[in-house]
This record gives sequence, structure tokens and C-alpha cells, in this order.
Amino acid sequence: MKFKVFFLIFGLLTAFANTTFAASGENNLIDGFYGSGKIKVVIAGLAIVLAILIFYLVRLDRKLGKLEKEHGIDTKK
Repeated sequence: MKFKVFFLIFGLLTAFANTTFAASGENNLIDGFYGSGKIKVVIAGLAIVLAILIFYLVRLDRKLGKLEKEHGIDTKK
């Protein structure tokens, strides 16, 4: 129940924020990143974070698979 309320509030706030910021029509932050060439740094940072996250999740999945195999747990039911 708590999660439903949280997601409802989060969804409403996100929708409100999108309409509020979209109505202003100004993209100074984005224009500034493109103009100064810093957008490449932002994209590189995001790519590094996503690569680390994917690496961690794959490694975790392999470890869990190995543990399941050792203990004879069948997850394909």
C-alpha cells in the first residue's frame, strides 16, 4: 500500500514538474552544455556509470547462479 501511494505521489510530482519546466520554453542549461562542449563530458560520465552498473549486475547474476547451482535451487519453475 505504501508503495502505491509513493508511486502515485512521485508520478504526480513528475507530471507537474514536466509541465512547469516545459512551459518556460528556455533551455539555457542544455544550450550551455552544447555551446561549451561539456555535453561530451556529461555523456561520458553517464556512459561510465551505466557500464559500471551493468558490470556489477552481470557479476552479481553470475555469483547468484553459481550459489543456486551449488545448493540445488531450481529457479525455472
